[in-house]
Amino acid sequence: MSRKVVITGVPGVGKTTVIEKALEIVGEEGITYKPINFGTFMFEVAESEGLVKDRDEMRKLEKDVQKRLQKTAAQALGKMEGNILIDTHSSVKTPVGFLAGLPEWVLKELMPDNLVLVETDADQILMRRLSDESRVRDMEGSVDIDTHQRYNRAIAAAYSMYTGCVVSIVKNPDDLLEKSAGKLADVLR
Repeated sequence: MSRKVVITGVPGVGKTTVIEKALEIVGEEGITYKPINFGTFMFEVAESEGLVKDRDEMRKLEKDVQKRLQKTAAQALGKMEGNILIDTHSSVKTPVGFLAGLPEWVLKELMPDNLVLVETDADQILMRRLSDESRVRDMEGSVDIDTHQRYNRAIAAAYSMYTGCVVSIVKNPDDLLEKSAGKLADVLR
């Protein structure tokens, strides 16, 4: 039986690190997933069309362009076979508000079995963002980060209502990567 698991979290929560460690854990048990970064797929299409130069410009694209890129990515992922792990965002903070990362047309194609929210304390996320020189992120305070995480919980409930998927929350506090990855590995088993 193949599964589609969607992993989400606000920028800087450590989602990709938790995913990599969890895939190591289940891989040692003979369980394999093909990891896909939804944003990278969208970025590659947008870059090939000359719309952006880096991933951080994606959230500033016109809404209709973002929708088209989401749909293109979802259609390709929906056709994939085997266990698929999709690294993405429940919502994207744009200059004018939040944009659903998994709107109806994306969920209809993906129909995930599980949706995982990776979360941690907003102050920890802020410190991680400040120390990450590899990205160009908008500066937000802890209150804005906390608001984004709460919005992601609400929107995850809506996604679950639409698809029937199970929603799990994995906490990723500083210095507890093994524990966080272990909880994600439990979802992947």
